[in-house]
Amino acid sequence: MSRSRGFFQACTAIVICVLVAEFTAAMAKTAILITVDQSGRGNFTKIQNAIDAVPDNNLEEVFIAVKPGIYREKVTVPANKPYITISGRRSSDTIITWNDSRNTYNSATLAVLASDFVGRYLTIQNGFGAGAQAVALRVSGDRVSFTACRFLGHQDTLLDDIGRHYYKSCYIEGATDFICGNGASLFENCHLHSVSDSVGTITAQRRESPSENTGFVFMGCKITGINSAVLGRPWGAFSRVVFGFTYMSDVILPEGWDNWQDPSKQSTVYYGQYRCYGKGANPSRRVPWSFSNMTTQEAAPFFSKTFIGAAHWLRPLPTNFKRAFASKP
Repeated sequence: MSRSRGFFQACTAIVICVLVAEFTAAMAKTAILITVDQSGRGNFTKIQNAIDAVPDNNLEEVFIAVKPGIYREKVTVPANKPYITISGRRSSDTIITWNDSRNTYNSATLAVLASDFVGRYLTIQNGFGAGAQAVALRVSGDRVSFTACRFLGHQDTLLDDIGRHYYKSCYIEGATDFICGNGASLFENCHLHSVSDSVGTITAQRRESPSENTGFVFMGCKITGINSAVLGRPWGAFSRVVFGFTYMSDVILPEGWDNWQDPSKQSTVYYGQYRCYGKGANPSRRVPWSFSNMTTQEAAPFFSKTFIGAAHWLRPLPTNFKRAFASKP
């Protein structure tokens, strides 16, 4: 092959890559608009009906705009319906609520099983209360993000099950293991609030082997509560949770972590803390099997979106919309 021919082929490949990238970006800015309005002035009055209207194996961006209201329904985004966004205007007035308590995996008020899902400005609540696993949000899809949402529950509020997830400026409330699962997830600028009557447990991460690239990372967050709490306990033997640049009120007990009555896990878990502050952040009395004073080198792999590969899948909000329905089904 001549140098000129090789150069031409390389240039052609570059041009094709650029065109594909531009086409993908353009597609991401246009979405099918579906409106949910309890007053009847939208396409649907229930959120689940709007999701059901999305074709199976969907490849188009779908933006479900939910008007203010309290939506008393159990909602599932099936695995074969990707590229859906559900967005309210403000989390305080766009509320999805239910009170199921069957078990951790089936009790969720909102279950996101699809990949490439976005949630914005929503309150998702499981109102069952104490006494059983009662999940508000289950996330079992890959490349899922939530922005400015509130997740309210008591036990297992947020089941961050599997996949890569990003939570930004969210409020998460609960008492027992209220952020749990085996996702690879970054929580940025989130507020975690313990409502336990005794000792709350914020996380129960389920990483089960050192080969799993999963774990919960909290960056620039805030922790408050009404009594006392620990940062986490190991659902899985290789549980991994790291807090950085996070304000911890005195709700956090000095020891910081709990071994869930299984000392054997102390040698396999990875519980870290880096440049946190507040009365509950003092590393001097943390359990000796945690990394209470991570070095900058130890912290570097965690405290960026690279941890979840988000540069490749976080997408911008659509700026153009096309309507999917001419009349109300």
